[in-house]
Amino acid sequence: MKRELKIGVTADVIIDYGIERGIVYVERGNEPFKGHFALPGGFYEPGESIEQTALREAREETNLELRLSNMKLLGVYSKPGRDPRGPVVTVVYYVKLTGQEPRAGDDAADVKILKNKPNKLAFDHSQIIDDYMKIRSK
Repeated sequence: MKRELKIGVTADVIIDYGIERGIVYVERGNEPFKGHFALPGGFYEPGESIEQTALREAREETNLELRLSNMKLLGVYSKPGRDPRGPVVTVVYYVKLTGQEPRAGDDAADVKILKNKPNKLAFDHSQIIDDYMKIRSK
């Protein structure tokens, strides 16, 4: 008997404006975690690479013009229970940016550049930010 396992795949992006300015967070407009801050990101769609998913989702939620060539891989996160909708693996990228101002779009209720990590972050984004901070100055 074959066991069918359905796993979601997402991409998230850390958009870093530097130590003086901060990181871009979107306020989630939908459940789960409606009203909580999160990193821009979302689900993979057939026909695109995971890098294209990251780029598309970041653009849709922040209205920022990002380039694949500037994005770097932070890591893959797959801890069971990281998403209340079921098993979801996320691939996280980061990019350093200056000059552009983000504006909320798509399913983001708001977007902010914050120097300090918000207390209530959706999913496992607090851990992801902690991991990024370890390499940020390198």
